[in-house]
Amino acid sequence: MTVNTSSTNQNWQQLASKYWIQGDFSKAAKLYEQAIQQEPEVKAHYWNLGLLLVLQGEEAEAQTTWLVGMAEGEPEQMEEWTLELLEVLQAEAERQESLNTNSVAWAIRQHMREIAPQDPNNLFKIIQLAIKLETLSEQELLELEITQLLKSDSEIQVDTDILLKTIEALLNYPLFEPSLLDFIEACSHHTQKQKEFIDTLMLASVRIAYTENQPFFAIRLGEICLSLDSKNAEVLRAISPFYQNSNQYDKGIEVARQAYSLAEDLPSQIYSNFLVLRGLMTAGGYWDESLSAFQKQEELLLSLIQENPHSLDIVATLRLITPLFFQPYFRDNPRANRLIQNQVVRICQDNIQRHYLEAVEKYQQRSKDNAAENSGSKVLRIGYISHCLSRHSVGWLARWLFKHHNHSEFRVYTYLIGTSEVSFDPLQDWFIQHSDFVRKSAVDSAELAEQIYQDQIDILVDLDSITLDTTCAVMARKPAPIQATWLGWDASGLPAIDYFIADPYVLPESAEEYYSEKIWRLPRTYIAVDGFEANVPSLRRDELEIPGDAVVFFSGQKGHKRHRDTAKLQMRIIKEVPNSYFLIKGFADQDAIKNFFFQIAEEEGVERDRLRFLPDAVSEQTHRANLTIADVVLDTFPYNGATTTLETLWMGIPLITRVGEQFAARNSYTMLMNVGVTEGIAWTDEEYIEWGVRFGQDEALRQQVSWKLLRSRHTAPLWNAKQFARDMEDAYRQMWVNYTESK
Repeated sequence: MTVNTSSTNQNWQQLASKYWIQGDFSKAAKLYEQAIQQEPEVKAHYWNLGLLLVLQGEEAEAQTTWLVGMAEGEPEQMEEWTLELLEVLQAEAERQESLNTNSVAWAIRQHMREIAPQDPNNLFKIIQLAIKLETLSEQELLELEITQLLKSDSEIQVDTDILLKTIEALLNYPLFEPSLLDFIEACSHHTQKQKEFIDTLMLASVRIAYTENQPFFAIRLGEICLSLDSKNAEVLRAISPFYQNSNQYDKGIEVARQAYSLAEDLPSQIYSNFLVLRGLMTAGGYWDESLSAFQKQEELLLSLIQENPHSLDIVATLRLITPLFFQPYFRDNPRANRLIQNQVVRICQDNIQRHYLEAVEKYQQRSKDNAAENSGSKVLRIGYISHCLSRHSVGWLARWLFKHHNHSEFRVYTYLIGTSEVSFDPLQDWFIQHSDFVRKSAVDSAELAEQIYQDQIDILVDLDSITLDTTCAVMARKPAPIQATWLGWDASGLPAIDYFIADPYVLPESAEEYYSEKIWRLPRTYIAVDGFEANVPSLRRDELEIPGDAVVFFSGQKGHKRHRDTAKLQMRIIKEVPNSYFLIKGFADQDAIKNFFFQIAEEEGVERDRLRFLPDAVSEQTHRANLTIADVVLDTFPYNGATTTLETLWMGIPLITRVGEQFAARNSYTMLMNVGVTEGIAWTDEEYIEWGVRFGQDEALRQQVSWKLLRSRHTAPLWNAKQFARDMEDAYRQMWVNYTESK
């Protein structure tokens, strides 16, 4: 074909465009070659021919074509032609992106980068494309030199929308490197939309801190935001727990207090003060300050109950759930605690349901066909929802139910909240393998509730209670006809929860009076395990400078559980037992915990050198093996151990527990009863001390109880997870019968 007249000009261009769109680049290129021969002065022919050569992978030939087009031009012409070439490349790059041929778009933009290395927007696009291609590495990010460009004094034009989209893509990509933080910080000086920039970073920071387990990276994102707006209360509230979770307790408390000073409404004050309390309690040892923050928290919650707000936004609503968490750590008064908790979570549920009224009504109108099915033969769909089905206490204990479930009569659906696709947790993988269906979710409670509804779950079991707002937001919508809480913490008090699963011991009979849920008591125990794995111990008495004939008392709990009154009782035991030592272990601020116990030891007349503070073990298995260094374990009160108690009893070590009224104060009691040991159960402070002294002074008693515990492995309900699974399944079956008969 020869191109030689204006009348045919339009025809050949239409034909070239047709070939181009069809992907027949060689035919289109031939037309442009002929066009150049006929019209060598038309520069657009060179730009398009070069681009067609790029599309055919002929990179060098493309460069040559463009250089020929640029030949013998004046500086002003060269600048004009360069802009024309970039426009041609930009248009094709965008077309290829719309076709999802990202590798081609990336190649075109690399040519644009060679022509205009100072164009930040093209560099942003290259990053976006590399992310889509899953090829972006820290090295590639550095080689683009975009951070240096953004930090330079060069006059560059940054498209804020492209910048924000690039950052959002990067923060969803597993590249948690310092170079990325440097890049984001450099970007912060070029955004024209400060609020959107901060919102993008902080939304990602929550997922990065909790799901990706990168709190230090999340902290830096928050600090970049604060460099733009130092008094942004939302940022301060978000990063306070990041600091606390990375053991920077003082900084976390300081930031929480700053957030509280900026809080403008009651819900914000409640959540900010909770963060102060959380920091103090997690650190441990700050008893007086913690008590003051707790008292303030109750005053704020009572004000909320009095106001009874009905128009809270969803964020404020969800933030009212977790501030109830610390009540049982301060006092054993379930009537007072649950009165406040039940009223606050009712307010939360009312507001959640108002926001999602259409979904709630749909769930309420679920088909009655399921209820009409034969309750004796129906294969029940049991859903378990939690963010703890991993290397967490809930995960270690719940696995036995999953192991022994009868999958021919029960379909197990597992809803994992806050899971990362890139991290690997062997226990979480175990749960996935032992479930019939697994659904993973980030933190979108609406999406998760809808999935549960679509899965037609018959009984939904909450393992998080108020420890996670996402779980509560799901349960408040009631996507399943029957909903129960089991294992994790205590009952939530949400009106949408039908049952709280307990046993004959862990709650007194009077509990029915102050629980909003119906208490479903299993016949033996509310938890059972077949045992625990243990490695070789890493602790030796001689390395701790403890004599071989000494009596070793041990307490291993988080800082939350270090109640001053119980610590005083423990010190009195140490004082009364000659040649005894106290080993203290647990996640907390080590300096604060040491000062806490040293002060109490001094008050009670106990020498400091009788106390030992132990670091965390390298693994759960080693931690359990290290328990055998102890002669007696001293439980905490008013919040007992749970997993730690089970581990102690499995390892054959006598335990002394103080029994109270609330669920948290009766965990060790039910476990001792279900292992067949009553020695060490104290109903008063005086009995707690008496048992401690008696165990400390009576080696034969210690040996007798230890022998009982070891023998119980073969007979006790606590170590019979298979029977426990049958008891749970019987409960599920009866719950379903009750439901169908009520319809």
